[in-house]
Amino acid sequence: MSKIKINHPDRADFITGAFSDGVVIDGFLFVSGQASVDFKTSRFVLGTIEEETHLTLQNIKAIVVEAGATMDNVVKCTSHLSDINDFDRYNEVYAQYFTGIRPARTTVQSVLGKGIKVEIDCIVKLPV
Repeated sequence: MSKIKINHPDRADFITGAFSDGVVIDGFLFVSGQASVDFKTSRFVLGTIEEETHLTLQNIKAIVVEAGATMDNVVKCTSHLSDINDFDRYNEVYAQYFTGIRPARTTVQSVLGKGIKVEIDCIVKLPV
């Protein structure tokens, strides 16, 4: 069993926790929960649910591409919203990132740190 660590391509010295941005094993990429982080400035970017969802999914996309895949290869997402009342607005943005067969998804309301409104993790089947 060989694991490969994948980081966001813009990650510098921003330490967000004791985890990897992504781990590849057995043809799958497991992406840790991502949020509205600007990795170039090492800061969380707080905004509307739409703004934070866009930046969160852009961060996921950067990690997925770094691993050699596309968003079409995402098979499962888990989304945490700080306020479930934001679901419809979040869902409009989320839908823009997936075409064709959309990934399976779980969306829950959670207490999120740093004042963020959304956190998303995903599983990606890497192309052969």
